[in-house]
Amino acid sequence: MQEIRRVADQMVTLGKKGELHHRRQALSVVKDQTVVSKVFDVLAPRYQDRAGGYTRIIKLGNRAGDNAPMATIEYVQEPCVPRASRS
Repeated sequence: MQEIRRVADQMVTLGKKGELHHRRQALSVVKDQTVVSKVFDVLAPRYQDRAGGYTRIIKLGNRAGDNAPMATIEYVQEPCVPRASRS
């Protein structure tokens, strides 16, 4: 479940850098041009002020039949609110 989070966060990080080299790096992982365009044009500006943690994994329980664990992944919508510093 955690492997897809790593790849999704890495694609947004490449999108935030936004240069041609980073777009080509994203295309080497994700082969669909429309997906990479959405990451660079829509998702990267949304998370420009966020330092990381772009995705959320929600566990759905086990699948009927083979009892495999199920989960869904989504991009967070809430703005990043920094925590108060501990003194």
